[in-house]
Amino acid sequence: MTTTDSRAATGAQTVFPTGFRWGVATAGHQVEGDNVNSDVWFLEHLEGTIFAEPSGDAIDHYHRFADDIALIADLGFDTYRFSLEWARIEPEPGRFSSAAIEHYRRMMLACEANGVTPAVTFHHFVSPRWLLAAGGWEDAGTPDRFARYCDVVTERLGEHLGAAFTLNEPNLPFLLSAMGVVDGSPEARAHAPMWVAAGKALGIDPRRVAPFQFTASQEGYATKLAAHHAGRDAIKAHRPDLLVGWTLANSDIQAAPGGEGRADAVREAVNERFLLDTRGDDVVGIQTYGRTVFDADGLAPAPEDAVVNTMGEEIYPRGIETTVREAWRIAQVPVWVTENGLATDDDTQRVAYFDAAVSAVAECLADGIDVRGYTAWSAFDNFEWVFGYRPHFGLIEVERATQQRTPKPSAYRLGEIARTNGAALQG
Repeated sequence: MTTTDSRAATGAQTVFPTGFRWGVATAGHQVEGDNVNSDVWFLEHLEGTIFAEPSGDAIDHYHRFADDIALIADLGFDTYRFSLEWARIEPEPGRFSSAAIEHYRRMMLACEANGVTPAVTFHHFVSPRWLLAAGGWEDAGTPDRFARYCDVVTERLGEHLGAAFTLNEPNLPFLLSAMGVVDGSPEARAHAPMWVAAGKALGIDPRRVAPFQFTASQEGYATKLAAHHAGRDAIKAHRPDLLVGWTLANSDIQAAPGGEGRADAVREAVNERFLLDTRGDDVVGIQTYGRTVFDADGLAPAPEDAVVNTMGEEIYPRGIETTVREAWRIAQVPVWVTENGLATDDDTQRVAYFDAAVSAVAECLADGIDVRGYTAWSAFDNFEWVFGYRPHFGLIEVERATQQRTPKPSAYRLGEIARTNGAALQG
């Protein structure tokens, strides 16, 4: 049954247009396992690491992708956003692995066989270890290195791409720095144990250890922006018709009394600056999980009566409406919700969260905003970076001892919304 047919069968009304993409997302390092040539694997195993645990086998998506993609399709989703692992494809500078490229071709073919569009992220936080040794995301040579990688991949796999995103959340370290969670400056790395250990292992000054996910310097900003432009141009050279952009971690930034100036400054540095840089792209991916509130003292705690997720953060699904409207107003390009979700062990909370968030996106569409898709984070419970495996964002539970997959009620609920192109929200 086509989307149009299913909408007619329900008799319900929806503002979601024909062709609206409904999907789930993953990142390669978080699900594939054994990404041993990567900078993140390297950091996970250092003395003094800030990672709660190593990624290890993850959920073995590298070998189980065919069944996983079939399950995603069976649940009702027509789009799968996943990332390529640069460290697998180019394990040494200028040496590209045909085996790794063919692996990702098989993933895209599995998507096509199941009627699923592959929306591919070329860089989702993780780089080859050799790039880190060369100065990472503060080195002037990184944009050209990234463009070379994008060029080779698109030349080999471009015919299978349904959409392309160059970089995932280049602005996240700036948000985390503003929140006081991490200090992304080179000076902060000089004495911190993990960075000192990394510099020693790589044979470089720890201030030059600049991984994508933790770099919030002016040099990092300039490098990421140049890499995005160079990567975008390399992809478009092979596929000028392809929808290409990047994805941004844009929280709904709000002010409590006394925090107006701070909130305005963070919003400009984290959201608005990167949205202005998006002008000229085909699309911008917006990734929002809630709101970030600043008061006179800095980051404000969650309200006393707030319901919180397993990370202690307020559950606030309406944040996506603010950030989509902000993106449309400033970037002036179509918007795609490329991540949105909730870390919780109570799946009834996740069901309610998705209902509220998707309804908020519908309101944006009703007001004439060009939103191309809604992609939930995450398809599976997986490795959540420095937090390890404790947070559960997945629509599909994974028992890691056996790697058994079990869809949660939220998977069926959001899948029903997807199959009916939003009409199920009316029932």
